[in-house]
Amino acid sequence: MVTVMDINIDIDFGKLPTPCYIVDERLLIKNLEILDSVQKRTGCKILLAQKGFSMHAVYPLIGKYLKGVTSSSLFEARLGYEKMGKEVHVYAPAYIEEEFDELLKYTDHIVFNSFAQWDRFKARVRSYPGKRIECGIRINPEYSEQEHAIYDPCSRYSRLGVTLKNFRPEQLEGIDGLHFHTMCEQNSDTLERTAGAVEEKFGEFIKNMKWLNFGGGHHITRQDYDIETLVRTISRFQEKYGVQVYLEPGEAVALNTGYLVAEVLDIVENEMNIAILDTSAACHMPDVLEMPYRPNIIAAGKPGENRYTYRLGGPTCLAGDIIGDYSFKEPLNPGDRLVFCDMAHYTMVKNNTFNGVNLPAIALYSQKDGPEIVRKFQYSDFETRLS
Repeated sequence: MVTVMDINIDIDFGKLPTPCYIVDERLLIKNLEILDSVQKRTGCKILLAQKGFSMHAVYPLIGKYLKGVTSSSLFEARLGYEKMGKEVHVYAPAYIEEEFDELLKYTDHIVFNSFAQWDRFKARVRSYPGKRIECGIRINPEYSEQEHAIYDPCSRYSRLGVTLKNFRPEQLEGIDGLHFHTMCEQNSDTLERTAGAVEEKFGEFIKNMKWLNFGGGHHITRQDYDIETLVRTISRFQEKYGVQVYLEPGEAVALNTGYLVAEVLDIVENEMNIAILDTSAACHMPDVLEMPYRPNIIAAGKPGENRYTYRLGGPTCLAGDIIGDYSFKEPLNPGDRLVFCDMAHYTMVKNNTFNGVNLPAIALYSQKDGPEIVRKFQYSDFETRLS
C-alpha cells in the first residue's frame, strides 16, 4: 500500500473515539474525479470493487462518478443494488445453488469461472423474468507480474479463470463478454503487457464479444500511476475489437482516503519498548499480517530514525498480533493517540472480532459537516454473528 504523506491534514483526531476508521470525503472525491476523467477520455466504464471498499455510507457519492459495483457474493450484490442502485456485476469462483435465484434479482452482469458453471446455470439466467442479464466467462491468460503468491490469480494450479487449453469456443453462444483479473496494486505498464498476453491467446474470441472486463488491481489514483498508458490500452482494445471496456478497481477508489485512530493502552519492556494499542493487526488491519506490509503513522518514522523506538502490538492474545516497529520524537504514554494512514480499503471489509475485540467505529469527514460518526459497534454485533 502507498501513502501520501504531504497532504494537509486538518482533522481533529482527538475528537474521535478509538479505535476508529475515518474516511476523508475530500480525498475520496479527488480519487473519483481521477477515475471519472479516465471514463470521459476513453468511454470505458469503471466499477467499484466492493471486496476492497464497502463503506456504503458513501455509495451515493461514488455513484455520482462511477457506473456501479462489482460483487463476489450474494450479500455484496445486494448491498450494491440497494445502496448504490446502478450496474451490479457479479463474479464468483463458483455459485451456490440455493442462493442463485436471489443473486440474479440484484444482477445486471454475471461472470462464470468455468464452462461447467455456465452450462449449469445458463438456462436460469436466460429465463430470469423482467430483464436480460449479460453473461461472461473469466479467462486466465497464464501471465502475471504479481510477486505475492497469495494475490496471484495466474499462479500454477490457480482455480481462477479458464486457460486457453480449457477454453470451449463451441459453448460461447449466449456469452456477451470476457473477464480477466491478474493484477494487484500495479501500474499501467503491467496492464499493457498483460493485455498483450490476453490478446495473443484470446484475441480471436474478443472480436465476437460485446464487452471486455480488465478486472481490478489498477492503482490508478496513485501519484506515480501512468494514466496515459492506461488510456492508450483501453482505447486500443475498444477501437480494434469494438468492445465496451470495464475496469473494476477497489483499492484505487479509496486509496489514501482514510485513517485508523488508535490509543496506547500500556507500555511494556522486553529487550525493547513495546506499546500495546486498542487496535489490532489481526482484527482491524489484517493485511498487515497477510500481505504483509507496514502502514505509515503520522509523525512516526522507521526504527531508530527518531529517538524513541517502539514495537506496536494489539490487545489480543495472538502472539503475532504485531503491527510493526516505529520511532517517535517523544516517549509514548498510555492515552496517546496514533493515526495510521491509508486505512480505508481492505480494512473495514476484512476486520473481525477475534477474542471478542470490538470493531472500530466508522466516521466520515466532510468539508461541510466535519467529522461524523457513521457507525459504532456494540456487544450485540459480536453476539449476533455467533450462535
